[in-house]
Amino acid sequence: MPLSARKRLGQHFLEPVWVNKVLGAIEPATTDTFLEIGPGRGALTLPLAVACARVIAVEVDRDLAAELRAEAPRNVEVVDGDFLTVDVAALVTPLWRPAPASPAAPALSPWAPDVLRVAGNLPYNASAPILSKLIRLYRDGMPLQDATLMLQREVADRVVAHTRTSAYGPLAIMMQLYAYAARVLTLPPGAFRPAPKVRSAVVRLSFHQPTVPLPDPDVFEALVRSLFSQRRKTVQNALKPFASERGLSATALLARARLEGRRRPEELDLAELAELAEVLVSARREAVL
Repeated sequence: MPLSARKRLGQHFLEPVWVNKVLGAIEPATTDTFLEIGPGRGALTLPLAVACARVIAVEVDRDLAAELRAEAPRNVEVVDGDFLTVDVAALVTPLWRPAPASPAAPALSPWAPDVLRVAGNLPYNASAPILSKLIRLYRDGMPLQDATLMLQREVADRVVAHTRTSAYGPLAIMMQLYAYAARVLTLPPGAFRPAPKVRSAVVRLSFHQPTVPLPDPDVFEALVRSLFSQRRKTVQNALKPFASERGLSATALLARARLEGRRRPEELDLAELAELAEVLVSARREAVL
């Protein structure tokens, strides 16, 4: 008998009738290697394994992992663990062929020339942290090509949001920095068992290098989170605490970045936020000298 969903883990299993639609959104190729987050009972894992070269499935529920491991074909590796704490690099590095050293390039990445794709039905209570971890993995050099993920529609809205909308915030900004995000499918509650109380959506993230210069990615992220924690204030007032903690003037920073302080945080686009972060980093360096 199939194991029941566990509410504390946010489990909602994809119904068979929807599997082909999600698989169509993923578009797997026979040479692909997939990292699957939250395979559950394997509704997506098993057909994905037929369509690609290899699947590494990370499942937090040990009972479900054991059940899937017993059923999965040889090209599926089921890993017990919480994706948020699993060492993904240690997990997938052995799959990559070491790039041959040469006098012209003696330090080629061991990841080259392959890439890793990601798929998953993310638990609603951990979607944002998982998305943030994927961004960190890519930023730190893991060759992620894309991620096709089932999310609560509210989270999906925040991932694909644009400026001047209520959903626009740190999640959308960090996604824009490292990935092109697009909604590719909408799922009704009935697409899952047990049916959640909310609608879901499938979002594809296509990873890319930052399109704006960032002298310090950590400062940029901290700045964005600080500004949007006070999103109803003007940029001038929202920036004051962050600037003051670093011995800087919000007014002076905005002037150097050529930004109008009476605007709201949600009106600032990626390039403007990056410019503000760069000015802040420069001002701190000058203060130290």
